[in-house]
Amino acid sequence: MGIFDFFGKNNSKETAKDRLKLVLIHDRAMIPASVMEKMRDEIIATISKYVEIDKNEFNFEISPLENNDRRTAIIANIPIKNTK
Repeated sequence: MGIFDFFGKNNSKETAKDRLKLVLIHDRAMIPASVMEKMRDEIIATISKYVEIDKNEFNFEISPLENNDRRTAIIANIPIKNTK
């Protein structure tokens, strides 16, 4: 274990790397933040018609596809509280 490992430098490096990947993914998808927010709100409104969801735990993001072929996917993780 190096001295920098003790102070969490590797974690900072990985965090910065992950943030850069996220920025590149958003740029590649070319979807403005305002459009993403509107899509998120509309998805919440639509699903809320049928089930009660936990809006605080709702996660909506752009992510690279697993096969890493420069395509992206919109992923929504929607915790359901109760059915209506």
